[in-house]
This record gives sequence, C-alpha cells and structure tokens, in this order.
Amino acid sequence: MSEFTHRIAGPEDIPAIMELMGASIEVNMRAFLSDEEIRSAKESMGIDKTLINDQTYFVIEAEVEHETVMVACGGWGKRRTLFGGDATAGRDDSLSDPATDPARIRAMYTHPDWVRKGLGTLLLDLGESAAREAGFKTIELGSTVPGRPLYEVRGYEAFHTEVRTGANGQPNTIIHMRKSLV
Repeated sequence: MSEFTHRIAGPEDIPAIMELMGASIEVNMRAFLSDEEIRSAKESMGIDKTLINDQTYFVIEAEVEHETVMVACGGWGKRRTLFGGDATAGRDDSLSDPATDPARIRAMYTHPDWVRKGLGTLLLDLGESAAREAGFKTIELGSTVPGRPLYEVRGYEAFHTEVRTGANGQPNTIIHMRKSLV
C-alpha cells in the first residue's frame, strides 16, 4: 500500500488535474454509463479554477518509482455552485453564508489505477474538515451515478435528482446529496 500525501492545488497543477479528470471520467464511469451517457456527463464536469483560486482544492499524491504522481483530486467549495467546470451553464459563484448555506464537495476524481484505496474517503475527510473549520454546518454535493455509493456510505443523503439532457440527447443524472457537519 502506498503512502499518500495531500496538498492544496495551485494553478501549476491544472494540466495534471485535467489529465487525471479525463482518465477518471473515461474509465471509472464505464461500469455505470454507456459511452453516449459519459459524453453527456462531461458537459457538467471540468476544471473549476475558482476552487483553485479559493485554495479549497486538494491533490493527493503517491511516490511511484521515486517519482511523485497525482492519484486523486477534489475539494470543497464555499460558493453556491454545486457542480461543474468553468464553462458549465448555470453557475452561481457568489459566496455562501456558513450560518445559513451549505458548503459544497466538488470535483472529486481518482485515477483509474488508484481506485479502491481510500482516496475518495480521504478527499471527503479533507473537504468536510475544512468546511467545518470555516463555520459551515451542512455540506452538499452533486453526485454522478457512479459516485453515489461512496457518498451514501459516508453519510450523505439524496434529496433531489436532476436529469439534464446532453447535446447528444443522452441523459446526465446529477444526484443532489447533503450531510450535516455538526
């Protein structure tokens, strides 16, 4: 078992994050979605530089043959946007009020070679802890169909399912989930 380290992502990490996201989407979703549904799902995914600028996005790394390799990424948001990348329609990047609004778990991706090693749980722990320290009482996320089992095991409850239709006519299901941080 590798020992993992984590750190806050910086702008210099964007190319590696984008590469990891692409591999994760293409491979990890295949057990749940068709190729056409994956293409549709990509419309609500992508790099969100706001998370990086806010310093709320983490990268998880491991040493492989004396080289540091990014194996997962994800974070939390203090803004109202629930999911999506910079180009996703319907964003609301206004700041959330920790006293009344939920924080957000955002953009979690694991490289296909590193799944089932606890990285999703580590990312959730990091995001939840940081959101709690920032004063948030609840946290929400927009889950893909493949992500839902992890989030349920970690105490998140679905409260709304949104189905968007992609440009290719295929459905893109986003499951809105929440958890108390108190």
